[in-house]
Amino acid sequence: MALSFSIMKRLKKILLRLAIALVGLLIVAAVAVKIASEPLPEGVSGAEADALAHRMLKSLNHETYLSTDVIYFSFSGHHYTWSKAENRVEVRWSSHRVLLELDDLSRSVVYTDQTQLASEERAKRIDQAVSYFYNDSYWLVAPFKLFDPGVSRKLVRIEGENDALLVTHSSGGVTPGDSYLWLLDQSDRPIAFKMWVSIIPIGGLRASWEDYIQSETGVYFATSHKMGPLTLFVRDVNTETRKSD
Repeated sequence: MALSFSIMKRLKKILLRLAIALVGLLIVAAVAVKIASEPLPEGVSGAEADALAHRMLKSLNHETYLSTDVIYFSFSGHHYTWSKAENRVEVRWSSHRVLLELDDLSRSVVYTDQTQLASEERAKRIDQAVSYFYNDSYWLVAPFKLFDPGVSRKLVRIEGENDALLVTHSSGGVTPGDSYLWLLDQSDRPIAFKMWVSIIPIGGLRASWEDYIQSETGVYFATSHKMGPLTLFVRDVNTETRKSD
C-alpha cells in the first residue's frame, strides 16, 4: 500500500510538471505568433483603389479570362476541369470523381472506383470537392476575384514600395472575412500577397505569386507560391474557349 501511495505521488508530480511545461509551451507559442504577426493595414477605398485593381487585372489579361470557357489545373493532388462558362467543375482525386454543379450542388454526381454513389458518402464527397475547389482554385484565380460580390478594395501606401491593394472577402468561398494585401511590381502584376485569414494564426503571412505562364487563350497565371520554406505548385494549367456553332 505504501509503495502504491509512493508511486501515485510520483505520478502526480510528473503530471503536474507536464502540465506546467505544456502551459509554458502554449504561452511561448502565443507570444511567438503575436511577434510574428502584422496588424491588418489601413487603406483607403474609392476610385484610386478601384483604378489600381483594374490595372492589376489588365496586367493578367483579364478580358481574355472573362471570355475563357474552361480552365484545367492540378493542385495538391486534386485535378480540375472547370467549365467556367457553365459554372460546373469536375474534381478528381484518389479514386473519386465528383461532377459539381455549383449553381445547385444537389444535382452533383459522385463516382468512387467508377461506381456512382447515392448515399451519405455522396454528400461527404460533394462537401470535400467543394472545399478542395474553393481553396485550390484561389491559388490560381484569386487576382481575378477583385470585383466579385462581397469583395471590398482599399489602396495601401507603402513607403519606398509600389502601392498595394488590400482586398477583403465578406462572403463567398469557405472562409468569408479573410483579407489579402496584394503586392505589385512596376507593371501592376501581383508578385505576392500577405494574408489575414481565419485558418492561419499568423497575420500578414506572405506568399509569393511567381513563375507566370500564359495559357492557350492568353491569360497569365502564377504557378508557384513560396511561403517560407514551403512552395505550393499549381500544375497542368491551361485554358480553352469553345467556339459556338
